[in-house]
Amino acid sequence: MPITPRLSPTWSRRDWHRAALAAALAPWVTPGVRAQSAPPRWRVNPFSLGVASGQPQPGSVVLWTRLRIDEADAAHQASGASVVCELFADEALRQPLRQWRLSTDARRGHSLHVLADGLQPGRHYWFRFSSGSAVSPVGRTRTSPALNEAVRRLRLGLASCQHYEQGHFSAHRDMAAQDLDLVLFVGDYIYESSNKQYKIRAHEGGMPTTLDAYRARHAHYKSDPDLQACHAVHPWLMTWDDHEVVNDYANDLDKNFTDSVVFLQRRAAAYQAYFEHMPLRLGPDPQQPSQMRIHDRMAWGTLADLWTLDCRQHRDHQACPDLMRGGGRVVMGCDALADPARSMLGQAQEQWLTAGLTQSQRRWKLLAQSTLMASSGVQTPLGRSAFTDGWDGYPQARARLLQTVADARLSDVVMLGGDIHANVAAHLRVQAGDERSPVVASELVTTSVSTRGMSTKLMAQIQRENPDIRHARSDERGYTLIDIRPERLDAQFLTTPHPAQPEARLGLQGRWTVQQGVAGVLAGS
Repeated sequence: MPITPRLSPTWSRRDWHRAALAAALAPWVTPGVRAQSAPPRWRVNPFSLGVASGQPQPGSVVLWTRLRIDEADAAHQASGASVVCELFADEALRQPLRQWRLSTDARRGHSLHVLADGLQPGRHYWFRFSSGSAVSPVGRTRTSPALNEAVRRLRLGLASCQHYEQGHFSAHRDMAAQDLDLVLFVGDYIYESSNKQYKIRAHEGGMPTTLDAYRARHAHYKSDPDLQACHAVHPWLMTWDDHEVVNDYANDLDKNFTDSVVFLQRRAAAYQAYFEHMPLRLGPDPQQPSQMRIHDRMAWGTLADLWTLDCRQHRDHQACPDLMRGGGRVVMGCDALADPARSMLGQAQEQWLTAGLTQSQRRWKLLAQSTLMASSGVQTPLGRSAFTDGWDGYPQARARLLQTVADARLSDVVMLGGDIHANVAAHLRVQAGDERSPVVASELVTTSVSTRGMSTKLMAQIQRENPDIRHARSDERGYTLIDIRPERLDAQFLTTPHPAQPEARLGLQGRWTVQQGVAGVLAGS
């Protein structure tokens, strides 16, 4: 039976979080309890989706797999499956540390989430799952350093936007070969949509709207060997954008203006499938399944604080909508953009982030969110344009966040984003585009893993009319390798021409640096 936490007035937030975590994971993880059914003999290996780990802390990490049960095995697995998860201290698997005996069934998509705790900070571990005659691939993970450790380095791969149909996942193959501490994925892990004009390989099935269809779409992506390899060797931190549900959704509204009750049922299905396929600590709220907390904060010793933000679930609807077709669009002269009450993150998340930022004592403050924060509008005969689905559609919320940075005199704040299918390095000012407003933060946006970008002509115009954007290219696919040390942050845009081919090798498009204590980006050597 799942644990139901009860909030006591004397509990701290940490107590509440631990109880909520126990409640979320209890149906999935039952260490020490042997399943009743006999060990199965599988006709087809059910671990074809691989293994993954994520959300590392100094003493814990989440281990993940999902059984994909073939029709040949479906009959004798209808009531569930027993699984063993093993954790090792060495790559040769000769030093076993922990073992969990688990059960899973169709209600949770045969997924498994193991909270491996009681671990040592800042070290690697190896793990695998088994069920009867079937054994998973071996995964490697690592815990984050102790909170007070004077860490000298953090290396992460920043990635987003991996449309299966529009290119191969060569970026993941490259990341799998890198010596990384983390993969940071900032949205559009799957795509619900298709476009035959750019298709070089095909989705299985049509557009998902139900839980089974979202499960199938995630499983199709997880079947990619390069994506599996990247999950198997690095722990991941994640947030989402829109395509994990549907393009351009905002809170409880999609672009078709579907009744909110109906749309939230679809969102609940998408969130459930997302959790079932990711190494996450918390899933959808059992009482309100269309809600799921994805925003979080992780420390990397004394070197960095890293926030993952949710720019979809809590935002206000896009301003000045087209009543015939919702979602984001380019507008001029939209008075609603000046409304200070409008928020990209929602009031509660804004307050949580403000408190965390102003209290952080770590050297670097990294804010991972799904899209471009720098202004990218251009001049038109009707005035300056604004794209309402991005931060330009929420300019007062952007100004509030950057004013917080300025008022608290925070140094070394770096925004990390994706979504726009382009590599961008930019300065950030409280008043976007106003050279009288000082630069208070830096921004790095990664291009897409595979999804096509905007035209080179439009990208050049955006950069020309927004001088705070120092680098902007949308013609190549890849990821960004970020190397953080106490004195500087270095970013390499590693790319291949579009569309990404199966055997593509990534090259260096550009290198950008943020110096400790100096807001803004500098061209690297």
